[in-house]
Amino acid sequence: MQPLLSASPLVQIHAFAALAALGLGAWQLSRPKYGLSHRVRGWLWVGLMAVVALSAFGIRTHGGFSWIHLLAIFVLVQLPVAVLHMRRGRVRAHRNAMVGLFVGALVIAGAFTLLPGRIMHQLVFGG
Repeated sequence: MQPLLSASPLVQIHAFAALAALGLGAWQLSRPKYGLSHRVRGWLWVGLMAVVALSAFGIRTHGGFSWIHLLAIFVLVQLPVAVLHMRRGRVRAHRNAMVGLFVGALVIAGAFTLLPGRIMHQLVFGG
């Protein structure tokens, strides 16, 4: 845990929120999709994803913005769109948006954090 604990507080917030969203999202996707508990977990997940996306803007490698910041904008746009789908009864569109955010913004983008030279690479693989 030392590489992450040595990072800036903003990077720590970003990483812990992303890891929490990954775990909660996986659990949410494996559970029944109805009721208050689904809604509560869903709102918690939306909040975590917002923290991940917003904190990304304060993390800049090589002095500027990168493609990952475009993903953060996309997440901040898609989160309310996905919620709005559900509020309007468009269950399939809601599900597709949420699964897309989970896979794209957490699983695929998260895999890039495992590249050499990144904090998560050091954390997972050592060195």
